[in-house]
Amino acid sequence: MRIRYVIQIALVVAVWCFMFIPEGGEWYAQTAYPVLSAGLSRISSFFPFSLGDLFIYGSIAGLLFYALIAIIRRKGIRRMLRRVIVYLAWVYVWFYWAWGLNYYRDDFYTRTRLQRQTYSEEHFRSFLAAYTDSLNSAYCRPVALSAGLVDQEVKSVYRELAAKYKLVPPRDYQQAKQMLFSSLMSAVGVSGYIGPFFIEYNLNKDLLPVQYPATYAHELAHVLGIANEAEANFYSYQVCIRSSVPEIRFSGYFSLFPYVASNARRFLSKEDYQAWLEQVRPEVRHLYKEETVHWQALYNPMVGEWQNALYDFYLKGNRISSGTANYSEVIALIMAEGAARK
Repeated sequence: MRIRYVIQIALVVAVWCFMFIPEGGEWYAQTAYPVLSAGLSRISSFFPFSLGDLFIYGSIAGLLFYALIAIIRRKGIRRMLRRVIVYLAWVYVWFYWAWGLNYYRDDFYTRTRLQRQTYSEEHFRSFLAAYTDSLNSAYCRPVALSAGLVDQEVKSVYRELAAKYKLVPPRDYQQAKQMLFSSLMSAVGVSGYIGPFFIEYNLNKDLLPVQYPATYAHELAHVLGIANEAEANFYSYQVCIRSSVPEIRFSGYFSLFPYVASNARRFLSKEDYQAWLEQVRPEVRHLYKEETVHWQALYNPMVGEWQNALYDFYLKGNRISSGTANYSEVIALIMAEGAARK
């Protein structure tokens, strides 16, 4: 018992050291994580369902049942609390050592040596014009692609970009899985997530065909060692627009549309924003409206707001200071990468 507690405390302290020691997170991401992720994802690859989902939901149900029994019997409550704390500490250690320490690696600009761009209306309008032309040109009628085709295309491009962006190269046996409770995730607006305990990437069955490739690439970015949501959006975009499959290319451009529109609404006057919106192909605007209606019909505002608040708190507690707003910061990354090419 004492040895077990000593080991557990040592592992927790080690996690904290990697969080706060300079270069600790980057060493983990480039040295320890590739080995750990290879082993855990290999184990999970033998199961067609999400082991991570089963572990999370099973743990919640088990802890609640255990606590309820102790309360009903009115004895052993202290022992129950002690065991629950010990169990949660092991979960904490497993989460951070398996994947969570990727939050503490060097940021995008440090790793890529790109310069963070200060806002300039001229530069933003230039980006907006180029993006709009590419979006309109890439449009094609969305069709449901096979998971195998998307997997092959996305991983092929990731292998080309891995060294440049210091990503873990994807492995053939890493395959996307369907969420255990997609309906519940749709109710809180979640289209996909990484299963950090077994390095799985889980996708919502309610994804529309136009969303599937970009979401696939986004969640795979997390598996490859990226915790930052803006970065995952950046890699998803870069990977998809390089694909030889038209539907995947369009999915990449279309996935950026909500963030571009949000930034345009923020930085442009109302008249200029409307003028820009009219330059977007009607088919694209209609498709975005369909997507919005689709997810709103599945969304539960009360539960969704709670989930969003918790996730915002979680991100801010893991060095993502902007919280859930981090997703839209992908535009800054794209503009920085574009400026470096000029």
